[in-house]
Amino acid sequence: MRNQLKVLRAERDWSQGELAQRLGVSRQSVNAIETGKYDPSLPLAFRIARVFNLPIEAIFADDAAAEGG
Repeated sequence: MRNQLKVLRAERDWSQGELAQRLGVSRQSVNAIETGKYDPSLPLAFRIARVFNLPIEAIFADDAAAEGG
């Protein structure tokens, strides 16, 4: 799954630690999500969407859907 987390975080000038604190997760979790090493749980994905005031689909994209399949 691809995501826009790093871009959205940078637009707000938040560190990984700041975003992690807002989400109630570790900085390492934010890093793992940003680098695509970890897909967030559905509840965490909803928290991320709320923090950025965006729909989940604006933040996360399924690789298959992104490739047209």
